[in-house]
Amino acid sequence: MGFADAVRTCLRRYADFSGRASRAEFWWFFLFTFLVTMVLTLPLYIVSVVVSLMDGSSAAGLAFAILLTGWSILVAGVSIALLIPLLAVGSRRLHDYGQPAWWLLLYLVPCGNLVLLVFWALDGTPGENQYGARPLQ
Repeated sequence: MGFADAVRTCLRRYADFSGRASRAEFWWFFLFTFLVTMVLTLPLYIVSVVVSLMDGSSAAGLAFAILLTGWSILVAGVSIALLIPLLAVGSRRLHDYGQPAWWLLLYLVPCGNLVLLVFWALDGTPGENQYGARPLQ
């Protein structure tokens, strides 16, 4: 599965937490989410620096502050919108290894994401498991 196929599949299965996902599907969508977030956040940092260097009482400073607020809302909205399919593909990836999606709660534990990274990186169980047939077969 390539980059475009993985992104298309994950966005099509936006909130589908059932079934299994291949490693390629998960990692390509993870990369997509990371790149989108970085591309949207970079202008936010640039505008933040410009606003901090300008006089807050000037019209240009006020315009940049309004732009910064609007862009921050856009970045937050896109990040939240991409969080649901990222959690869904993460749970399907855990299903591929035979683990329940409840393991995603490890995000809330310090260093718990390292355990999730190991599960996401491991090869899934061969053949069928309780979550369905192996993906891409």
